[in-house]
Amino acid sequence: MFNEDMNSLLAGKPVKRRIFDFKAQSPVFMDEELRLGGQEVLVVEGIHGLNPILTADVPRNQKFLIFLSALTQIGIDDGNVLSTTDNRLIRRIVRDHLFRGHSALDTIKMWPSVRRGEERWIFPFQDMADVSLNTALDYEVAVLRPFIEPLLAEVKPHNPEYATARRIQRVLANFHSISPTAVPGDSILREYIGGSQLKY
Repeated sequence: MFNEDMNSLLAGKPVKRRIFDFKAQSPVFMDEELRLGGQEVLVVEGIHGLNPILTADVPRNQKFLIFLSALTQIGIDDGNVLSTTDNRLIRRIVRDHLFRGHSALDTIKMWPSVRRGEERWIFPFQDMADVSLNTALDYEVAVLRPFIEPLLAEVKPHNPEYATARRIQRVLANFHSISPTAVPGDSILREYIGGSQLKY
């Protein structure tokens, strides 16, 4: 269906807009129709965007592939850095709670499956990208800290995920909190905390 919709858009035909409701776990068809103008560009965003199966019906020379990843480089002390994996997990816990109705426990439980999926469906295609961009922000953990701390506190010692929650709490203790009001409305961080001025 996705390839059919893309072909229709690229041919100048209208398609019915739909979104995926993560809380209901189902697609929702909107009343709005989408149509590309003669000089407009179709932007496809998503974690599986580089997978050639997703856009198999679009010739490669008509695609410009961009790989985004949060490659954190923050040193906590002389011997420890904030790992890229932990930074991504922090982002995901906050976003999943705010926009998908998941608890920190739910997200931490899913994390091993997410990592396996990345190894199978994302990382093998990252070298196909025409350009790669680092989306990590030096201040993002300080902004995410007040969002995530109460969520991590809900993970209890009897939960197998407690060790991960405690490790993240120890990482967060190295950062002061920054108010989300300091985050620009067009920042990528708004994808995780809400309040973006961008429409997508």
